[in-house]
Amino acid sequence: MMFHVFLLLSLCFSDYGVLRAVSLGINYGQVGSNLPSPDKVLDLLSSLRITKVKIYDTNPQVLTTFANSNVEIIVTVENQMLSVVMDPQQALQWVSTHVKPYFPATKITEIAVGNEVFTDADTSLIGYLVPAMVSIHGALVQLGLDKYIQVSTPNSLAVLQDSFPPSAGSFKSEVSAIMSQYLQFLASTGAPFWINAYPYFAYKDSPNNISLDYVLFNKNSGMVDPYTKLHYDNMLYAQVDAVVYAMFRLGYSGIEVKVSETGWPSKGDPNEFGATPANAAVYNRNLMRRQMRNEGTPLRPNMRLEVYLFALFNEDMKPGPTSERNYGLFEPDGTIAYNVGLSALSTTTSTSTSTSTSTSSSSSFFLTSSADKATTMGYQSLVYWMFVYLLAFQVFPRQH
Repeated sequence: MMFHVFLLLSLCFSDYGVLRAVSLGINYGQVGSNLPSPDKVLDLLSSLRITKVKIYDTNPQVLTTFANSNVEIIVTVENQMLSVVMDPQQALQWVSTHVKPYFPATKITEIAVGNEVFTDADTSLIGYLVPAMVSIHGALVQLGLDKYIQVSTPNSLAVLQDSFPPSAGSFKSEVSAIMSQYLQFLASTGAPFWINAYPYFAYKDSPNNISLDYVLFNKNSGMVDPYTKLHYDNMLYAQVDAVVYAMFRLGYSGIEVKVSETGWPSKGDPNEFGATPANAAVYNRNLMRRQMRNEGTPLRPNMRLEVYLFALFNEDMKPGPTSERNYGLFEPDGTIAYNVGLSALSTTTSTSTSTSTSTSSSSSFFLTSSADKATTMGYQSLVYWMFVYLLAFQVFPRQH
């Protein structure tokens, strides 16, 4: 009988007032002096029900720990390795060493070849990028892994010459030739175009001219693209569609755009306007809500926008301004860096027999607001009285 009660409670709570954070990916950076061990990280991800992670290397401890879990992982070929793996034999050795031993127990779904290569200070990397991607993909083909693992690269939004309005999106002329080769590779392999998009940067640089509500996904009047007449109520979707239009201009219309990084810092230097815990909480909370709705952008409303949040932890060893070390949802000790609206609810199910009783517990995180909590409490009360009614009239069969 208790199982049926739990099932009834689960069905009611899953439909009313509780939103499960199951679709959002997250970046797991490791540039910190005191980060938890991979097994603790896996426990945290499991409690959050996050099943998509991107790492910035091929850390064997992480890949080994994540084996036989339900977490999908994107691994990375570091920028300094691009000139090496552009050689097909070196690429084969790299995949054979860094990927093949862990797959399929560890669910490696993609290899990111470099990170923000088109805008890296070392301009020589651009010439290595496409040959390296081709070689890595060729190694996957040779090993029979290309059906399971894609190859792409995350790009900075700075690859765009124009991004406003979205329909004016275009790539910088200095990268357009190699960008065409890159897009041809994506089109031929079915891999996505990954973009690191941070509305925070736009607001920080021009806080008097850009609406904070617009960049935080809050209710606002938004903007209408004067050429397409599409309405945008947040900057992230406008940035993504600007990338789509930029690809259109180079003759590519069928490549999916995904967000490899986006987030908001909870702390910054005096000149980093808007870097506060309150703004970080609002941005990430609203982004999570959009993800739960499986939304697309105004240009591609029927194609769910996949997003990886930056980042899981604050990383104290990252160089640069203060904000760079404060994008994490969590502190290294696992405590929440700020209240993003993730609250832990624990459920326990018991299955009884005449001879023994077994109990299993699972902890999951839910994204809730005060309205959600009030609704949930109302349904908890309703379910309670339904249960009392059912017991009174012996609707449930007696246990023998």
